[in-house]
Amino acid sequence: MSEAIALLPTRTRPIRTKILVARGQGQLSDTSNTSAFDSFSTLSFSTMTASNRLPSNLPNSDEQTIVRDYFNATGFDRWRRIYGTTDEVNRVQLDIRMGHQQTVDSLLAWLDADGNLAGMKICDAGCGVGSLTLPLLERGARVSASDISEKMVGEARDRAQAQFSNPNAASNRPALGNVDFSVQDLEAITGRYHTVICLDVLIHYPTEKAASMIAHLASLSEERLILSFAPKTVLLSLLKKVGEFFPGPSKTTRAYQHKESDIIQILEFCGFEAKRKILTSTSFYYSKMIEAVRR
Repeated sequence: MSEAIALLPTRTRPIRTKILVARGQGQLSDTSNTSAFDSFSTLSFSTMTASNRLPSNLPNSDEQTIVRDYFNATGFDRWRRIYGTTDEVNRVQLDIRMGHQQTVDSLLAWLDADGNLAGMKICDAGCGVGSLTLPLLERGARVSASDISEKMVGEARDRAQAQFSNPNAASNRPALGNVDFSVQDLEAITGRYHTVICLDVLIHYPTEKAASMIAHLASLSEERLILSFAPKTVLLSLLKKVGEFFPGPSKTTRAYQHKESDIIQILEFCGFEAKRKILTSTSFYYSKMIEAVRR
């Protein structure tokens, strides 16, 4: 699931959070801070669990309810059109479609270049309508595809059935047996995977919540974690601010941009290092994708 940075009149508000900060040996106290990543960065490494995971109960969990409700209601029809092939999209939506597809194509080019995708166990976290899941199945990967939105998962399942249920195409028959679709929150995903992928999801969550999500995804990955996010730059922040002067009917969830350095720091904290990066930029779609491998 993704949103376009320049289109987001999201009525954002300052984020005030309460988190646990280590004081001394094993003592914890509450603190408040308006800076999302400052809050995360003050979380002492000594508060991590034995499995080296960030606490999963960081604030702003109401964002998940907002995202779920949006993509099960008005957002579903909007983004199904954008991620589809219908001509019933406006110029902006078409631009977003092209941008998202460029991100998917760039990721597939990385995986194709590696030459070992067939049989690989992959988690597609936030699969949406299956824009990535389906081409992964075409290439012989074994995919666990999940999304917080029941409607999105239903659409992805329908598209897979339509594409791979042709009895006359022998190469298609194994594909449906290689995918498991489920409706669940990102932090409820379980299992172990060679590669965990999460495209265009982190835009819906503030950085301290994204940190918790990334840590959970990292705990599922044996080798590699691939993320995309809306990069926080001066220009994109200005575009987003301009959009706030034109509040129209509610079209979107809140949009959160993330500094690349923050995402890198979270990945490193989870035991990963960045290997490949790419920025996709169209008129109304901006997404930075990072492939991180386990150290």
